[in-house]
Amino acid sequence: MKEQETVPAYIGVRKRKWGKWVSEIREPGKKTRIWLGSYEFAEMAAAAYDVAALHLKGPSARLNFPELSNNFPKPVSSNAEDVQLAAQQAAMRFKRPKQEAAGGGVVPVRVGLSPSQIQAINESPLDSPKMWMESECALLVGEPYGGNQLEECDDDVDYYSIWD
Repeated sequence: MKEQETVPAYIGVRKRKWGKWVSEIREPGKKTRIWLGSYEFAEMAAAAYDVAALHLKGPSARLNFPELSNNFPKPVSSNAEDVQLAAQQAAMRFKRPKQEAAGGGVVPVRVGLSPSQIQAINESPLDSPKMWMESECALLVGEPYGGNQLEECDDDVDYYSIWD
């Protein structure tokens, strides 16, 4: 006899035979549905459903996570695209990092950076050829980094630029 898998019973969520969790919601007063997405975890699909249900059906809607209803993103309109976007944003809050890769190693977690963080990284002095030459000179002279040590060791070291 096969061991039965425990399936969480979330509203608006079902599991595909290949293991993904999907969510959709029927638009009130219409026969159409809004597709909310396909997710790795049931909780992600459930959060997506909650955002859509709260927006389309109001505060009396049956929710999977009623205690989180005030923290969910709100769609800017009732357009299907706006509801989908807010639902996907809520689902991403439930995403769990993968602990191990198929080979047994740890999988790195991707971290999103803001444009200002990317700009700060790009403008950091680590990109400066002068900084690298000064660091090398400081190591050769044996003094802490700082000041203009290039003049002190220009005679002893030949520099070849890696940026040419």
